[in-house]
Amino acid sequence: MADLQRRNFPVIESTNANPVLGNARLEELTSWDANWAGLRVLVVGIGVSGFAAADTLIELGANVVVVDGKDTQETQAKAETLKIVGATEVLLGPAAMTQVPKVNGDPAELVVTSPGLRPDQALLADARQRGVQIWGEVELAWRIRQRAGRKPADWVCITGTNGKTTTVQMTETMLQAGGLKAIAVGNVGTPILDALRDPVEYDVLAVELSSFQLHWQYSLSPLAAVCLNVAEDHVDWHGGFHEYMADKARVYQNCQVAAVYNVADQRTLHMVEEADVVEGCRAIGFTAGHPEPSMLGVVDDLLVDRAFLDDRRNHAFELASVTDLKPVPTVHGVANALAAAALARAAGVSAEDVGHGLRSFEPGAHRIQPVAKTHGVVWINDSKATNPHAANASLSAFDPVVWIAGGLAKGTDSHDLVAQHSHRLRAVVLIGTDNANLVDALTRHAPDVPVIGALQTDSAGSAAPEDGDAVMRLAVNAALAVAQDGDTVLLAPAAASMDQFKDYAHRGDAFTQSVADVVERLS
Repeated sequence: MADLQRRNFPVIESTNANPVLGNARLEELTSWDANWAGLRVLVVGIGVSGFAAADTLIELGANVVVVDGKDTQETQAKAETLKIVGATEVLLGPAAMTQVPKVNGDPAELVVTSPGLRPDQALLADARQRGVQIWGEVELAWRIRQRAGRKPADWVCITGTNGKTTTVQMTETMLQAGGLKAIAVGNVGTPILDALRDPVEYDVLAVELSSFQLHWQYSLSPLAAVCLNVAEDHVDWHGGFHEYMADKARVYQNCQVAAVYNVADQRTLHMVEEADVVEGCRAIGFTAGHPEPSMLGVVDDLLVDRAFLDDRRNHAFELASVTDLKPVPTVHGVANALAAAALARAAGVSAEDVGHGLRSFEPGAHRIQPVAKTHGVVWINDSKATNPHAANASLSAFDPVVWIAGGLAKGTDSHDLVAQHSHRLRAVVLIGTDNANLVDALTRHAPDVPVIGALQTDSAGSAAPEDGDAVMRLAVNAALAVAQDGDTVLLAPAAASMDQFKDYAHRGDAFTQSVADVVERLS
């Protein structure tokens, strides 16, 4: 973007420019009413987004084959449903994921992939070799948003290593407080395609986008967008941190009104500087400190807007108080609220309604969620802290801490996290099966802090590593044994959950239930 001071960063250039151009038919498919009939499409994955993509394409009249690597009762049930509504074929099991099958006897013209599949997955690699375009759900959704007789909803898009779900839900609440028909969609749970097919004609979609989803989109042009922060995460999927950051930066491409960046994370500003945006799009910063003009920030414990007003050099709009944040005001929470406010203001919501929305917002579970207090010990569930950057936000909010941590590291490094917070650690209780880096970090930077392996403690029985619920019961009891009056027992694993749990929600639920059992036993 113009008029921003350049910094000494490498150029952010995605390696995923659409590899196949010149397919005249696909280039014409830019609305619901385009000629989708007979298009030969392979949908890869039958999960939430894959099912929605297949269902939508069938409704559009395409010939659709669906494949999924899992052959389970769940996938079989979904397969039967798709066959009933008109899928040409559904193939399940590992063998279905090796190469692109034919559709109605002819080569596929398009592959629509679920976001979790790595770009080097065998079938996707085969598609590229055959010269078949690959889209994600986001690309498909953007192309069909235009529909005769309906005004297309504006999109405000949220990505970042951490804070996406909270921010997209805050944004939804603020937009609704401003009288707009709005819904949070995307990585937050509701597929974008489902919202587009909803009888409700939405004014704005608040779209949470993961780096996986952004990797497979090419045409998106949001009204406003934000990358909340960037830290090492999913480097195994992307092939490196630079590649991960480049895919995050795709959220700003073709941005129309406001490209919102984090003043505290200069890499997000660099993304905005490098982005090819629509002429007139403004760079809007947010900061937990005092805001400069064209920023949102904090003045005397008030959240304020110095961006969306004419006399921004001399005045600011009051939005809300820091104490309005729930459940616990943190620097991370302030940043999320200001980012959401910037998106809502870009969509035309008044400062007063932004404040109303923030005060009425109820955060979801597993995000710095107080679950109990017993004998002076506060128990906090932040299972959503699936990487070190997220765990840093919650560790910063409490002192002293008995920290329950560990899981799938995903190639991340915990040394800086432990070094920064070693002074506040009473003890560390380890869960998970991929903790070599975390253990090394604790050994180097917190050598005097007791480290308790949940599977090694015999204070409350034993558990198999794969039995997440039993492991969590052991971890909670181990934490109880060392916690003192005034401590916080904090589940903020700094790692993914799928080694011992279905997902982060299962991990958080297991923690909450184990804590409830402790409270009942002690009461």
